[in-house]
Amino acid sequence: MLTEQQKRALDWEKTGGLMPVVVQHAVSGEVLMLGYMNPQALDKTLESGKVTFYSRTKARLWTKGETSGHFLNLVSIAPDCDNDTLLALVNPTGPTCHNGTSSCFGEAGHRWLFLYQLEQLLAERKSADPASSYTAKLYASGTKRIAQKVGEEGVETALAAAVQDRAELTNEASDLIYHLLVLLQDQDLDLTAVIENLRTRHR
Repeated sequence: MLTEQQKRALDWEKTGGLMPVVVQHAVSGEVLMLGYMNPQALDKTLESGKVTFYSRTKARLWTKGETSGHFLNLVSIAPDCDNDTLLALVNPTGPTCHNGTSSCFGEAGHRWLFLYQLEQLLAERKSADPASSYTAKLYASGTKRIAQKVGEEGVETALAAAVQDRAELTNEASDLIYHLLVLLQDQDLDLTAVIENLRTRHR
């Protein structure tokens, strides 16, 4: 979260008292919207945990979701290198845009950032010591074993759903996604191709 030192360093004079705030989904990395804060809006955001802007059209503080109920729950907020722009990571409650979409930028927001980051991490684990990394050990076991794990986790995910065990379904689904990504990396299959295929074939 924003430290007192960072807060004091913010260059409000440079921005004319209104600082741009890029709002990004804390999990997916999707860019949700751009707003503006004055010092009072920033204080209210930090105190309430709900992102509050200064509305230039209403000429007052405006908490996103105050009428719709679609709040932006603050995870963290940090300045850029010039102390004249803020980046807010949030967990949104419902769509961010007034048009009912998750992002005010439509498809420009990157919904798959977390998967890309995980893919990068798994790629790095290929060269790790199998004795100290489960992922490296899995790679060393070979394609057949990795594929077997994908099959096992798929069955366990389906079983958890069949008995409506939501906690177990969450666990098994995450295991399935993890092992599937390991398999894709083992086969040197670019995740981008899979996502584009998913985007065009399954709507």
